[in-house]
Amino acid sequence: MKTSLNPNAKDAATRDALVAEGGFGKYYTDHMVVCEWSEKDGWSEPELKPYGPISLDPATAVFHYGQEIFEGMKAYRQPDGGIGLFRPQANAQRFARSAKRLALPEMPESLFLETVETLVRQDAGWVPNKVGESLYIRPFMFATEVGLGVRPSNKALYMLIATPAGAYFDPSKAVSVWISTEYVRAALGGTGEAKCGGNYAASLIAQKAAAAQGCDQVVWIDAIERKWIEEMGGMNLYFIKGSGADATVMTPKLTGTLLPGITRDSILSVAVDLGYKVEETMISVDDWRDGVASGLITEIFACGTAAVVSPVGQAKSAMGTWITGDGQPGKITMQIRNALLGIQHGEIADTHKWMHAVI
Repeated sequence: MKTSLNPNAKDAATRDALVAEGGFGKYYTDHMVVCEWSEKDGWSEPELKPYGPISLDPATAVFHYGQEIFEGMKAYRQPDGGIGLFRPQANAQRFARSAKRLALPEMPESLFLETVETLVRQDAGWVPNKVGESLYIRPFMFATEVGLGVRPSNKALYMLIATPAGAYFDPSKAVSVWISTEYVRAALGGTGEAKCGGNYAASLIAQKAAAAQGCDQVVWIDAIERKWIEEMGGMNLYFIKGSGADATVMTPKLTGTLLPGITRDSILSVAVDLGYKVEETMISVDDWRDGVASGLITEIFACGTAAVVSPVGQAKSAMGTWITGDGQPGKITMQIRNALLGIQHGEIADTHKWMHAVI
């Protein structure tokens, strides 16, 4: 990989102060990776270079037709001071699937991993030391052909940046959600399974509607029958049926419209490790409301790379308002969260071999 180090990189004291300040996406590491692709020449040699602005022609295709994808992944500090990536191969594979759906070039898994490992090694000092904190890594790719013709771009640019990240949501507090019946996130045959910016842009108006109802997040239902629970904002949802050792940890099954979350997939395994039954199934709004009312559904949480696990307390909708349990984070929710973080930070045995050592 070509390398051009940042002559203005932060000194250790300044960097450590920024990392300690926490937040999400507030500060960025000293370097980034760029890699060009063209239909004629394929992938170029990637370059590690100083973090900074880029210059694009006003007619660049991504500005006009939204041909863009991204990923979200994390690096975690380990007990011995090393750094590990959580399931980076899964991110590489999903990045390729998203690229295919958006008619962008599929980056080879080995090249994807090389760029991530190189950036993390170079900017290792930006990885926080506290459990629950991490270096959030954002690979993304967009069409760079200059022209207004509506067709797949014959050029693309891959970029990689990173930011130290504290808690996305306060895990000690349960979020409130608004179940949207006006807007739809995705339909069969659409881009729901891909991680592309357009999905998120289209969701923002519903997020504003949720905020107007005094809620933290929006919950999506299906586009056809308008009753099946799909996702919360940009995260997958989990429902816990029952309590104690007999509890069942349930999540909406993948239908072609939900994002196949890597955290979602990991929790299915972690829950089994903890002795719970798991179930991927169809869950309706009525199931949610009636299950909470009867006490059958005892806890709810959302999950994703940024938030890891976020408890859900109150749900509001046109059909009414209901609170799960006492409205506070549930015992099993926090047990799952702590178990997953324990694996990521190297404090619990990684029996699934999910962690990928970088340093």
